[in-house]
Amino acid sequence: MDLDAKYDKYDFPTESAVPQDGHAGHLTPEKIAQVHQLRLMLEAEGYTDRLDTLTLLRFLRARKWDVTLSKAMFVDTEKWRKETNLDATVPIWDYPEKPEISKYYLQFYHKTDKDGRPIYIETLGGIDLNAMYKITTAERMLTNLAVEYERVGDPRLPACSRKAGKLLETCCTIMDLKGVTLTKVPSVYAYVRQASVISQNYYPERLGKLFMINAPWGFSTVWSAVKGWLDPVTVNKIHILGGGYKSELLKHIDAQNLPKNLGGTCECKGGCENSDAGPWHDPEWTRPAWWEQKEATEKTIVNNGSAIETPDGAVATAKPALAADGAKDATKKTAAA
Repeated sequence: MDLDAKYDKYDFPTESAVPQDGHAGHLTPEKIAQVHQLRLMLEAEGYTDRLDTLTLLRFLRARKWDVTLSKAMFVDTEKWRKETNLDATVPIWDYPEKPEISKYYLQFYHKTDKDGRPIYIETLGGIDLNAMYKITTAERMLTNLAVEYERVGDPRLPACSRKAGKLLETCCTIMDLKGVTLTKVPSVYAYVRQASVISQNYYPERLGKLFMINAPWGFSTVWSAVKGWLDPVTVNKIHILGGGYKSELLKHIDAQNLPKNLGGTCECKGGCENSDAGPWHDPEWTRPAWWEQKEATEKTIVNNGSAIETPDGAVATAKPALAADGAKDATKKTAAA
């Protein structure tokens, strides 16, 4: 792969194991030229962050190698990141309401599939937005989703790539639909659509496989509607399974890596949903994430949330107002509930 000395500071494998046109290590001269073209266009507009080759390749693949459309997608993503103050939020994000939210909606990463990719699990049957919004806000739920996507990019996927000895850029997702009835469909659909906007628009090419298990009767109608706002490439990665999903799931995931309640044998202490078990916690494979490296180099001194001066002379606050205020409000709501 044609790496850029300025932006490509990778400390993990950078070649896809399976030869796929347009993926790292399997690029034609024309596609390498398109990567350079996209980077030059973005630099010309003042962008300096996230211009590494692997990131640009993901945006180019997401827009079928149309450089103009890829640029527009990248610019929209950077605008969203700035509006949500995401880069500042990720290092200090706190989500104390998670245990309460988990009573209605579980979202967690747990070990890896047979290809070495992180497994992401969601349970949708208990979603009750009215109850959940008494605990937190839609904004904080979506911010937490974005933060977790950031942590997939670093440190989860790099750690998995090091362990596998090959580049891994996608996740294996299990979406459990058990308990999703027709009366709950509007509520579930509303939230899933909001979440899908973030994943599809701002984090392209992160889905490897999606298994929708315990699909209820009548789900085909809902799926027909959902497919309408998903990319055809994404649709081909999705497998709809009913209650007899276990044998198919175990073709892709070792039993010891799958929670027992989903047909595997894993029983993490404190619950698989709380363990976040995976190579990203193994000292042999993990490295400091980008925000940890940034903090180390800047040697920022935090003093009770007051304004501080960083080495470059800029003045920053210890915590972004959005995240700090939101955490306080959510904690109050949790206590009240």
